[in-house]
Amino acid sequence: MNSGCYTAMVTPFDGVAIDESGLTRLADFQIQNGVAGILAVGTTGESPTLAWEEHHRVVQILSRHAKGKCLCIAGAGSNNTKEALSAVRHAAEAGADAVLLVDPYYNGPSSMEIRKEYLTPVAKAFPDLSIIPYVIPGRTGAQLLPEDLALIFKNHPNVNTVKEATGNLDNMRRTRQCCGPEFNIFSGDDGMTVEMMTDPEIAAAGVISVISNIVPKAMSDLVRLLANKETDQAKALADALEPLFGLVTVKTVEKSPYGDVMCRARNPLALKTLMQLLGVPSGSCRPPLGKMSRAGLDVVVQIAKTVQSKNPEIFAPLAAFFNVDIDARLYDKRLMEGLAYPGY
Repeated sequence: MNSGCYTAMVTPFDGVAIDESGLTRLADFQIQNGVAGILAVGTTGESPTLAWEEHHRVVQILSRHAKGKCLCIAGAGSNNTKEALSAVRHAAEAGADAVLLVDPYYNGPSSMEIRKEYLTPVAKAFPDLSIIPYVIPGRTGAQLLPEDLALIFKNHPNVNTVKEATGNLDNMRRTRQCCGPEFNIFSGDDGMTVEMMTDPEIAAAGVISVISNIVPKAMSDLVRLLANKETDQAKALADALEPLFGLVTVKTVEKSPYGDVMCRARNPLALKTLMQLLGVPSGSCRPPLGKMSRAGLDVVVQIAKTVQSKNPEIFAPLAAFFNVDIDARLYDKRLMEGLAYPGY
């Protein structure tokens, strides 16, 4: 897979249905602003709440739309190998360039089992398709280890890339040590991209990004600067983007009738909330994801106001593409109605 910024796209909804025209508009926004590729129905795309028929439809639309413009990765992971094989087969037939296989969640196989019973059957069945393991133990409760990743890379050269979201730099360095210089490590965490790409013991090739849904040009520029060793410019841009990295998980303390409660609004809730506020097609999240708390919404709005006031060029491509006035929307309280729960 080529180095660069790949966008883990949201799935826009129009009420309960997938907003297909909104989906292609979002893809065009990404393509026009220089991303290397798009990821269909990852966790950011709310894959847990899509029926398989819907899942396949999104992959089909984005694979066709991206053809000849950028790469398309299809989310195809499962905690059921048979199900994953079926999803990968559909993605391959739809024309996807690669598939992303998240570690099996909840049933918790060992790293050896993930290699032998999950990744190897897929890699063997689809030798001409790039297979990308997605290691995110904080979501799955399982973890493919660097040693097993190296073994499958050795035996199946189509498994030559990993989306690394462990948050553990030592694990990433071990991956590079085991897998060698030809293996591709992509950041699965926007906020760690600079560190992962500048650390020679990790040498990441780019990022599979969440916030590039709203700032694709800035994230693509960041990866390009880092790849070109223009570190000072890259770090300045990363500083401008840094508030947006906080959208992945928004933590607030809420007042319940029984005392204070920690509330964690996890991706893509805060991102989609901001997209709705900015007038970008996204729709709301599907239950059990719902709405922000009032305090959480305030955090999201303040993040966007900070970026807009200090570095308005960051949101300028979004404003131009969707023909929206960023300042007007961020300060119009009427647009915030319905984006948060009225109380705990």
